[in-house]
Amino acid sequence: MKKVLEFFRHEMMLTLSVLAAAAALFITPPTIGLLHAIDWHTLGTLLMMLCVLEGFKKENIFRPLVHLGSHMKQITGLTLFLVFGVFFTSMFVTNDVSLIIFVPLTILLFRSSDKEAYILPVLTFENIAAVRGSLLTPFGSPQNLFLFGQADITAWHFMLHMLPLCALSALLLIAFILFLYRKDLHEPVVSESSDEPWTSEGRVRRIVYICLFLMIIAVIVTRTGLWPYAVAVVLAAILIMDHTILFQVDYVLLVTFLCFFVFSSSITANPEISGLLRQAVAGNEYWWALGVSQVISNVPATIVLYPFSQNFAGLIYGADTAGLCSLIGSLASVINYRIYVRSYPGKGKDFIRVFTLISWAFFLIVVIPGYLLSRWPFF
Repeated sequence: MKKVLEFFRHEMMLTLSVLAAAAALFITPPTIGLLHAIDWHTLGTLLMMLCVLEGFKKENIFRPLVHLGSHMKQITGLTLFLVFGVFFTSMFVTNDVSLIIFVPLTILLFRSSDKEAYILPVLTFENIAAVRGSLLTPFGSPQNLFLFGQADITAWHFMLHMLPLCALSALLLIAFILFLYRKDLHEPVVSESSDEPWTSEGRVRRIVYICLFLMIIAVIVTRTGLWPYAVAVVLAAILIMDHTILFQVDYVLLVTFLCFFVFSSSITANPEISGLLRQAVAGNEYWWALGVSQVISNVPATIVLYPFSQNFAGLIYGADTAGLCSLIGSLASVINYRIYVRSYPGKGKDFIRVFTLISWAFFLIVVIPGYLLSRWPFF
């Protein structure tokens, strides 16, 4: 029992989602319709992504990026490479996975080159890059994946609407990096190569994981109704190649999603509560997404607010901007923080201080353009 309580204390987002789902079921007794209201498509797609990306990490598929980063000779170039490595990879492998790849590499490279004074600002830039780069694509973040699944639009149409904020964020990141190194843009850096070589016996697994990933992207973009078969293919392939992958998947995120789906569906089924929320949220989706995300993070906030929203653009822009306000605003930020404090125990307050200062500077620049763009309807 002690271990169970410790687990739920450590996984506060899961605890909150379970309590919310339980409370909602007391308000609105469960029915068979509740099972149909749960977005099993999103859950299945997320399961596929999490499984395959665990394979990516285990087989070191991103080795070429790691190798390239270790050969950068100037601090400005190294930082641009790392930050925009996060920015672009987050568009395809989700923002949390991109941070899992690049944050340990950043800490290692800056430590080995005696540039630890820059670690906190650079990790914050990477956090911003993960949040803002991932907003471009339907599969860049869990909330994008969910909302894209609800909208009757093409992937290209989705990306067109997200492109202005993504491009603005890229330009701002460059400006922030240049400002950090304004005293000497050409400051030299000597980093040790840290990448693990590929093994010949893992070649087949790497090819299969890449093929599975491309299949998942095709399933998302085409909106095929055959997604359950795709889930079966992914699970079967992993069972055959390396069943231990299934023990490393982030099931906490999946269960958190499921619980918030239950909460959202139950609240929606209650006419009094749903009526009040619909009046409050409709027309103010952008600000509600920003605010609620600071309490329960942007992924569950998106799931909870969607049934009461009328402005799709306001909801998605708000949810994708919420990660700039605080650590809790995005699960990716929490992952970044966890990786840092494991390497620097007792320095958590320093991380939060630098993160808050830089992220809020970035937030104050993009929050109004984001709001203005939220007036641009997706459909």
